[in-house]
Amino acid sequence: MNTIELDNQYVMHTYARLPVVFVRGEGCFVYDDAGRQYLDLLAGIAVNGLGHCHPKVVEAIREQAGVLMHTCNLYHTALQPKLAKLLAEASGMTKAFFCNSGAEANEAAIKLARKAAKLAGYPEKTEIITALGSFHGRTLAAITATGQSKYQKAFTPLPPGFMYVPYNDVDALKEAAGEKTCAIMMEPVQGESGVHPATPEFLRVARELCDSLGAALIFDEVQTGLGRTGKLFGFQHYDVVPDVMTLAKTLGGGFPIGACLAKGKYADVFEPGDHASTFGGNPLACAAAIAATTEIIEGGWVENSREVGAYFAERLRALPGITEVRGMGLMIGADLDFSGFPLRSNPETPVAKQIVIESLAKGLIINATGETTLRFVPPLIISKELVDMAIQRLQAAICESVAQQ
Repeated sequence: MNTIELDNQYVMHTYARLPVVFVRGEGCFVYDDAGRQYLDLLAGIAVNGLGHCHPKVVEAIREQAGVLMHTCNLYHTALQPKLAKLLAEASGMTKAFFCNSGAEANEAAIKLARKAAKLAGYPEKTEIITALGSFHGRTLAAITATGQSKYQKAFTPLPPGFMYVPYNDVDALKEAAGEKTCAIMMEPVQGESGVHPATPEFLRVARELCDSLGAALIFDEVQTGLGRTGKLFGFQHYDVVPDVMTLAKTLGGGFPIGACLAKGKYADVFEPGDHASTFGGNPLACAAAIAATTEIIEGGWVENSREVGAYFAERLRALPGITEVRGMGLMIGADLDFSGFPLRSNPETPVAKQIVIESLAKGLIINATGETTLRFVPPLIISKELVDMAIQRLQAAICESVAQQ
């Protein structure tokens, strides 16, 4: 059996995979089992911030793998506190808890906020406010925090204590917050719902409400963190600093790792036995994360994200059928409108999905976050020349998908 046949027989299908088998990656490109090259503007869903197999990350993993990979967190290891210090100094947070994914990091943040309220003498403060359209992961508490019912409906009953408000609706946020609120949890830019940045007023009011209610302000920076938005962290676009922040994706340079960072009183909430991760912060993951984070900061890739992201957005706006381009840095969403133009293939397939499929056929990897929205989260190292290549291929894919008169 070939790879796809093996996958069909032995792997649980939690993803609707496209019919391609990737075997190698380098920089902004991946290669399939037939040797064909693809320009990757998805970066493993915003994971490969330094592209595929960045030499410094590869060398860090290779060197550490030959020394020590895992001991568990019953013992000290050298790299975990070094990574915690690096992230604390870069973010203004104080301490870190390490895990293996963004969902795990968000679970930690939820538990931390609820325990903090109890320590403060308010056991009734258990409610967490999140936004409609948000995405915080697929573990049970994380999908409950996620403000999209399509991810939740198969897994009811959901854990209690979560409330949702429309994103960027200040009045709704003020109305929802109250004496039972222990946290407000937001993404500085919503990714899964189509790349929607928060308004400065929305996050400012969230900060003010948390201060007045004694609640934690949690920013989910799993997708926005570490240069993706043109600043090292998404919150740095706003005059608002969270109490708790979660990271993953770009943090490991392609290697799985997550982190929950906290400052002030929230940094010392957890005690032994409250929360844990067997694999979290293992030497191999920390080696990869230290190498990736250091290179992002020192290599000029945050600035590249900002500059090339602006260029990319400008080029996208000139394409036919694109009605709006949103985002920050190299986290970009593009809305499509081809009303009145027939689709060349199955008319029941959403236009964004058709363009994703046609783009793959033309050697371009992109993503759809809805029926009419494309998402672009390429490696932070992408150049303007590669953006030009991407635009050429995307335009060809659009022409192939839509019969424009």
